[in-house]
Amino acid sequence: MRINSQEQIAFATNRSLRNANHIEKSVQKLASGLKIAKSSDNAAGFAISETMRTQVRGLAQAQRNMQDGLSLLEVTDEGLNNVNGLLQRARELAVMNANGTLTDNDRVTSQQELTRLLEGINDTAEKLEFNTKNILGGNSSLILQIGANPTQEMTINLVDISTTALNLNDASLLTREFAEQLITKIDDAFEITATHLTQTGSYMEALEHRLRNATLFEANLTKSLSMIEDTDVAREMMNFISLDIRQKGDHLLVNQVNRTLHDSLGLFSK
Repeated sequence: MRINSQEQIAFATNRSLRNANHIEKSVQKLASGLKIAKSSDNAAGFAISETMRTQVRGLAQAQRNMQDGLSLLEVTDEGLNNVNGLLQRARELAVMNANGTLTDNDRVTSQQELTRLLEGINDTAEKLEFNTKNILGGNSSLILQIGANPTQEMTINLVDISTTALNLNDASLLTREFAEQLITKIDDAFEITATHLTQTGSYMEALEHRLRNATLFEANLTKSLSMIEDTDVAREMMNFISLDIRQKGDHLLVNQVNRTLHDSLGLFSK
């Protein structure tokens, strides 16, 4: 008589080892939330997911770059409006001093106030900064990286609103004629600041549009990345339960075979 125990035990043991390996992978996926935790899980999928992850992180940083750019433009807008306020007061003084009823002492007092106003304009031009960068004191360019890849950038032209750029260095209120000329000069300065404000507004509108696009693109790319590498928890849990049942069944089979073998051998010992 032959007792077929070794073949059954070997079969059950081998299957149990395979199940244990599958269970370990299943637990890893459930614990990490990733169905592609390493390249051996899915080499092609891993390569694709890493490329997509790089783009997602690059887009996230690009959005922060654009937020910085918007903050810089908001500071620029505030600075230009501050200069406009100073110009408004300077024009009031010019209109007042274009009137022939003022005395020389009145004009000297007005000139002193005008000097303070022009110093305020230059102070704004020289000292208004964003992250230590002067933004209203020179005609230069600032490049923003607005995408995850090379050449995805936007150039912002910085402006100069100093009294030199506004042609107000020789502004005088000491005579009625000078005051009258100053009215025209200040009107010309308003045209310059208005152009700068319009340009600043167009930059802000363009950046906000590109920021919305980048946000949408990142969300879509993140969703695609999730579909590639994230674990389907419900499906993986069902797989884990199935493997666990098989594992317990194999253990029961081995135990049963051993018990049967022991009982069979017991018959020969009597």
